[in-house]
Amino acid sequence: MRVAFYAPMKPPTAPVPSGDRAMARQIIRALESAGHETELASIFRSRDGAGDAVRQARIAALGARLGDRVVARILARPASMRPAVWMTYHLYYKAPDWIGPRVSAALKIPYILAEASHAPKRADGKWSMGHAAAEAAIRRADAVISLNSHDSACVRPLLDHPARLCALRPFTDIAPFTRAAAARQTHRARLIGQHDLDPAAPLLLTVAMMRPGDKLASYRVLATALASITDHPWQLLVIGDGEARADVAQALAPLGADRVRYTGVQPTENLAEYYAAADILAWPAIREAYGMALLEAQAAGLPVVAGDSGGVGDIVRHGETGLLSPEGNAPAFAEALAALVASPSETTRLAANAATVARRDHSMRAGAAGLDAVLAGIAAETAA
Repeated sequence: MRVAFYAPMKPPTAPVPSGDRAMARQIIRALESAGHETELASIFRSRDGAGDAVRQARIAALGARLGDRVVARILARPASMRPAVWMTYHLYYKAPDWIGPRVSAALKIPYILAEASHAPKRADGKWSMGHAAAEAAIRRADAVISLNSHDSACVRPLLDHPARLCALRPFTDIAPFTRAAAARQTHRARLIGQHDLDPAAPLLLTVAMMRPGDKLASYRVLATALASITDHPWQLLVIGDGEARADVAQALAPLGADRVRYTGVQPTENLAEYYAAADILAWPAIREAYGMALLEAQAAGLPVVAGDSGGVGDIVRHGETGLLSPEGNAPAFAEALAALVASPSETTRLAANAATVARRDHSMRAGAAGLDAVLAGIAAETAA
């Protein structure tokens, strides 16, 4: 089946790394590995982060014009080269889909959403236009693939039948992380030397872009938590960068330069080695959808300590693959971290479980099978 793919929040071709970009790319790879053809229908970004009604109106008008262009472009092709289904990834009130519903209606093809959220409290706020558009798209969808169980409660009532909501665990290509885990000691020795670390101290890892808002808030919770457990031996490697770098550095500065190292942004192949070399991934995850870094870490056999927000609990299984603490609660986060730092045997147990669960439930094969099942169901319904 040929699939027209669109990500209004951030296209998979965006230059800046993020979990959103990573998941969009993984969905495309999974579709293709299941035998489907994909085409990137548009790279138009519809996100308005400021709640500017005038800007939202301009975005909506531009989206409509682009939608008409997409329709014209597709209709100019032979019928055999036209998409059989439209799929939009990550739709919500700040980044609604102004293109997909228009194109799918004009072409008379099914409209599928992957990771859509609905926030009723935004109906009358600064993003009311985006909220209305997102709600209309969800209501129109022939299927909504839920990668985050936290969103399901508000999305399900908008669908004409509960079966249109299809649960799918977040997934990734675990192969590079599995390979890195097999060479853990080699990667660990190299990184300890490269960053002048104490080989006897537990190595904590944080992987997150440095942006204002929830990311910065998470870094601040992390700093507060770590400051309260300095009686334990630990070191922190921070992978990431962004416009809030100075604020992140300021928050972590009281921990001391001997405790914290910064690596900047790392490509995927290097990331796998960092995951494999570390002992614990630490991330408070304030308002996190689910966190691709949390999934990648576990694929490399790294247990996770995270805040229990959004769909994080869909990835991190408390007491099995890591530990969860209440969102934004620095003392509870510190307690969970300290418990693992003080117990190498428990860390080892969680690490083994994390790798097993990632391989079984969150692999590219699992993702491809889930997406293929949704498309097969849509095809059967269309043919009926």
